[in-house]
Amino acid sequence: MKVSRIDHIVLPVKNLDQAFRFYHEVFDMQEITAQRTADTKTIRCGHQLICLHQVDRPLKIQAADPTIGSTNLCIVVKDNVADVLNHLKSYFVEIVDGPIKKIGSEGEMTSIYIRDYDKNLLEVATYSNKSK
Repeated sequence: MKVSRIDHIVLPVKNLDQAFRFYHEVFDMQEITAQRTADTKTIRCGHQLICLHQVDRPLKIQAADPTIGSTNLCIVVKDNVADVLNHLKSYFVEIVDGPIKKIGSEGEMTSIYIRDYDKNLLEVATYSNKSK
C-alpha cells in the first residue's frame, strides 16, 4: 500500500455551531456546504478536511469512543510568527505555549499552542524554510 496523505479527520465537538464559528473566524476555514448534515459541518483546512461532529448525536459509523477535547492537531499557516501572534490575540485566543522551535514533517518550524472551545490542543505552525 502506498499512502498518499490524510484526506480528513473527524473532530468531536460539544457545540457544532460554536466549533464552526471558532475555526471559521480564527482560521478562515470555509464550510463545504454540500457535506453538511444536521450532526456535522465539514470545513476545508488547506488540502484536507475537518469534519466537526456534534458528539451527542451519534453517527452511523464513528470511532468507538468519540471524546471531546482529546485531539492534538497541528495547523500549518503561511504567515510569520509575529503576525500569527497578533492575529490570535485580536480574537482573544489564549496562547498556551510558544512560540517554540519544533521539527515537523517538512523540517524546522515555529509553533504556537492554543486550545479551541472544546479544549483540543491546536499547534499553529509556520515553516521558515518553506513557502507553504
